[in-house]
Amino acid sequence: MTEQKESGQLTPGLRDEPGPLGGPGQSAATPLDPDGPAKRVERLDRVIIRFAGDSGDGMQLTGDRFTSETAQLGNDISTLPNFPAEIRAPAGTLPGVSSFQVHFADYDILTPGDSPNVLVAMNPAALKANVGDLPAGATVIVNTDEFTPRNLKKVGYAANPLEDGSLDAYAVHPVALASMTIGALAVHEVSKKDAERAKNMFALGLLSWMYSRPYDSTMRFLEKKFAKRPDLVTANVAAFKAGWNYGETAEAFAVRYEIAPATMPAGDYRNITGNGALALGLVAATVRSGLPMFLGAYPITPASDILHELSKHKRFGIVTMQAEDEIAAVGAAVGASYGGSLGVTTTSGPGVALKGETISLAIMLELPLVVIDVQRAGPSTGLPTKTEQADLNMALFGRHGEAPLAVIAPRSPADCFDAAIEAARIALTYRTPVMLLSDNYVANGSEPWRLPDVADLPDLRVDFATGPNEGEKFLPYLRDPQTLARPWAVPGTPGLEHRIGGLEKADRTGDISYDPANHDHMVRIRAARIAAIPVPDVEVEDPAGAARVLVLGWGSTYGPIGAACRTLRQRGLDIAQAHLRHLSPLPANLGDVLAGYERVVIPEMNLGQLAHVIRARYLVDAIPYNQVRGLPFTAAELESMLTGVVSGVLPETYREEVVNNG
Repeated sequence: MTEQKESGQLTPGLRDEPGPLGGPGQSAATPLDPDGPAKRVERLDRVIIRFAGDSGDGMQLTGDRFTSETAQLGNDISTLPNFPAEIRAPAGTLPGVSSFQVHFADYDILTPGDSPNVLVAMNPAALKANVGDLPAGATVIVNTDEFTPRNLKKVGYAANPLEDGSLDAYAVHPVALASMTIGALAVHEVSKKDAERAKNMFALGLLSWMYSRPYDSTMRFLEKKFAKRPDLVTANVAAFKAGWNYGETAEAFAVRYEIAPATMPAGDYRNITGNGALALGLVAATVRSGLPMFLGAYPITPASDILHELSKHKRFGIVTMQAEDEIAAVGAAVGASYGGSLGVTTTSGPGVALKGETISLAIMLELPLVVIDVQRAGPSTGLPTKTEQADLNMALFGRHGEAPLAVIAPRSPADCFDAAIEAARIALTYRTPVMLLSDNYVANGSEPWRLPDVADLPDLRVDFATGPNEGEKFLPYLRDPQTLARPWAVPGTPGLEHRIGGLEKADRTGDISYDPANHDHMVRIRAARIAAIPVPDVEVEDPAGAARVLVLGWGSTYGPIGAACRTLRQRGLDIAQAHLRHLSPLPANLGDVLAGYERVVIPEMNLGQLAHVIRARYLVDAIPYNQVRGLPFTAAELESMLTGVVSGVLPETYREEVVNNG
């Protein structure tokens, strides 16, 4: 669904992270029932809500629906789904907790938020796993039906936290979600099991009422989702309405909240996830290049959604293949590129490791290939549903021999669309594999995305090699003087017969060559082709022009870094921010930018991989700030660390490295 926004600019400089709620606003939500009890209406500028429960409690569906409702009102949105690593952990246990956090506001926001203002806890495990993230005064809605002695003991509660005073710092609302849902559905022909499972819709109805979200769109969604099961349509619709009406009538919920739409540039918008945006970006690249696209993929968390989405778009000339393994997937993609298609393969870190030899083959053959790595926490299986940025070294250096390729990284879910098009542009223009480094945080998060005008997207058409002039021999490695790219010769074109394979190629002719001088030349020219790719200069956000500290990031750290820098500037501290999309090659002006600041801080969700590259390339004593917890940075922790750096106090991680390395 798309919504038309009023013209205007995003509101700059507003606080993105925890702080006092409140501010002017106006809601376009369903009006209060004039016959219902009088409820006070408060207007807020932002809210962070977290839904948490068992994997089977439907928290992802609940959060996604609340997000879709919120998108219709025109709020700016950022979300953070959090999945268990196990396919189905034991019910009611801490490892089985699934959550979905949504941050929405009447101004431009950058992150899903640090601390929820509202927690919906479907069981004791959900409460225990998340209560530590709540600020004092937060609203806690708990499903009391699950707070049984057995369930409390299962997660280590010695006493019922709803009764022992341990939650006195919060505004706690005990609600018997399960039994009230079953009661509301008693008049319908719905089994008790199906009725109990609809409790997430009761919670959604209650929160939708509390925050003045639209009503009708969820009704339509439920009717479509469960169209083949009319009994489930009845159960979920009735449960949603029961939750809505409970908020309307219960004395405990005396206040209803409104959050005005955000002022955003004019256009048609839709809510989109990072994986969804990557898929649509590849569709756009197919259309703008005029080439068929082939995706070879093996299902792997958290990249599988790209395969699922692209499989729906056959009408655009897209062929998808779910291969038997990662090696087959990338091999088929390279074969498709050799045949004149845009070859793409999607995976996560373990899959990239398996694809390494075939990616090297594509580098030797100098063929276009887009490799999407949706990073997750490793090594090995690691934390498959958690986020990390630890594949940068593998992207830059993780192949045998000298095998350079281009590397880019989107900064947010919506930015994935443009990053996918850029990856395709570089691959097609320079006949090279391109590694696109997304991550779990970006892939499953969502935000508003303004639909582009197709005419404004780059022209990606390519010229294939044609037959040589009569009497001439086709030279498959004769290079374009501007791009250093070799001709792209489609098999079966008369006169373009040439040798392929992984053995070293002779310059120009492409014949097998064991000549040392030729090998040295070909290694260097392959590297020069990547190094010469023109990429945009890195832009620096330094409003006052007086900052001595530059924060340099890449990928999904953009949001937390930006939110922290906003807050520091509001406090009167000068700080600069720059963010890298292109990691190979790096922007030509990056050295000059780095030289303009006394200190350069690089926060990463790894142990300092970009920091090591910056130190080696530019001889800058970059200050790494690192974490590998499977979680994104919070803006508050970066704000605290950067306050220290601006004041001359270096982070502990840097001091430890100085001691360890002398």
